[in-house]
Amino acid sequence: MKETRIIGLMIRDRIKEAGRLQLTLSKYANLIHSRLGFHELSENTCSRMGFIILHLSGKPADWKAFEEEINSIGGVEMQHMSFTF
Repeated sequence: MKETRIIGLMIRDRIKEAGRLQLTLSKYANLIHSRLGFHELSENTCSRMGFIILHLSGKPADWKAFEEEINSIGGVEMQHMSFTF
């Protein structure tokens, strides 16, 4: 059996948390198969809240350390889905 994981991240304050989060994403880049990020944008403002969707690859045992490091970043909430096929 093979497993894949999708992670959703909500960043409450992109300006405050982006640096540490980006370092963590770069550190574990070998686990990230796809990445999609977005935030609300209007004519006058750019939202401080942002969202990132990650599709992980690699070994499920390696995902644990990545998820623990993400969870240690204040202001970032994580949800995930796992699929086995």
